Parts: sequence; structure tokens; C-alpha cells
Amino acid sequence: MNGLRSARGFTLVEAIIVMVVTGILAGMVAVFLKTPVQNYVDTAERVDMTDVADLTLRRMTRELRLALPNSVLVSADRRTLQFQLTKTGGRYIDVGDSPPATLLPLDFSPAASLQFDMAGAAPTGRQQILANDWIVVYNVGVAPADARTFGNAARVTAVAGTRITLASNPFATASPSMPSPNSRFQVVSGTVTYVCVPAAGGGGTLTRSFTNQIIGLNGLGAPPFGAPALLANLVSSCSFDYTVLANTNAALVSLSLALARSNGESINLARQVHVDNTP
Repeated sequence: MNGLRSARGFTLVEAIIVMVVTGILAGMVAVFLKTPVQNYVDTAERVDMTDVADLTLRRMTRELRLALPNSVLVSADRRTLQFQLTKTGGRYIDVGDSPPATLLPLDFSPAASLQFDMAGAAPTGRQQILANDWIVVYNVGVAPADARTFGNAARVTAVAGTRITLASNPFATASPSMPSPNSRFQVVSGTVTYVCVPAAGGGGTLTRSFTNQIIGLNGLGAPPFGAPALLANLVSSCSFDYTVLANTNAALVSLSLALARSNGESINLARQVHVDNTP
């Protein structure tokens, strides 16, 4: 009938032509999109590594500022960093202050005296002095005034208000006696050790270990250092340096950390920390 038109679809040749043209266009689009997409992936990986390295170095910087004066040690290969971590400090009542009978001084003569009162209010919150903390007096880093030899460090057994009870009195038995000129003391919560094990291509790690003990003079060569926690992986290189500044009670700690991925992406960050060594 004249009013009807015959139905007509695509021929096989037409369908093949459409697929070929579509394939060509898709290939052209993929060529133009490949570089921006790869750049985005590479940038995201670099940002991720930078965040990890930055957070790690910030953590180390924050804790180094709380290091007990003259307690920072760095291994010969510059891959292990160790120090005693302080939580607070204060002044003790000194015999020379002629205190009233209600206040007990930190006595540097009789070894049997295991209690003393701190001057002022006792710290609270995260700085609260607790049993198993350490009281360290005048840590100059040389025996007997070196916490690592335990000549000036005593374990806390109890705290009642401003009165502190010690497990022993090494301050009285030290020879010579080394009281603080300003009647100051620091409270140490334990020992922090950072250990870096780099590997080519970013297969290494950086870990932080903590123990509530004071690690002795052979501390850097006597792992384990306490409970370890992973701070960063993908570590390709690292280095720690400790430099005592001449004619000052201060030191400079330099930290360098490089991360890398197997695809060749890498980042390198460095920090310097000023450490106060006034005991």
C-alpha cells in the first residue's frame, strides 16, 4: 500500500563502521585523558606520603621538646634515637629553705628519708605524678647526675597531694651529692626509642617504642626497647643527628625521613628541633 513504508534496520556493514568509528574516538579520548589521570594518581600518592612523613616528624618533634635534659642519644649509624620522656616538673622543698615541720624537704643526706613535698600545687590531668613515674634531679648527663646510671633517678611509689614517696633515695647515696641549684626536679614517665630500618624502593619502616623503665647506658644496643608501634612504612632512607651547641645549655636534633613507592614516586622531609638541656 502506498501509505505504508517498509521497515528498514542497520546493515551489518553500517554496524561495523559505527563500531570502528566509536573505537577510534574512544582511543583518541583515552590518549588525552591518560596523562591527567596519571598526574592525579601520582599527586595523590605524593600527598599521602607527605602526610605520613609530616605527621611522623611532628610527633617526634613534639616528644623531643619533652626530652629530659642531657638524655638524647643517637646511634652510630644515625638510625636510632632514644631519650627519657618527661611529663612535668617542679621544685622540691630544700633543707636550706628552713621549712616548717609540716613540709618534708628532699634530703640529700639520710638514705632512709623516702618522702618529700613539692613546692606549690601538685600537677593534675595528663601531667599528674603517678606511681611508677621517676623523679630526676639535676640531670647533667654525667655520673652520678645521670639518670641512665640511676644516681639521680628515683621511682615513685605513692603520691598524696604534694607529698611524694620514693622507692629509694639515690640522691643521698650518690657520691658526690648533686642537688639542683634551683631545687628543681623533672618527672620522667619512661624511655622513648625511635628505630628506623630503611630499604631500597621504600620497603623500610620507622617505629616508636616506649617503656616505663629508664633504659641504662647500653640502651641503644639492647633491644627490645619496649612496646613498638609503627609510625611510617615506605621508608627508603632516614637519619638522626644530635649536636650540642657550644657554650649553651642546648642542643639541636636534626631529623630526615624519605619515603618512596615502587613506581618511583618519592618525598623527603627534614626537621630541626631545639632541645633545652638546662637540668
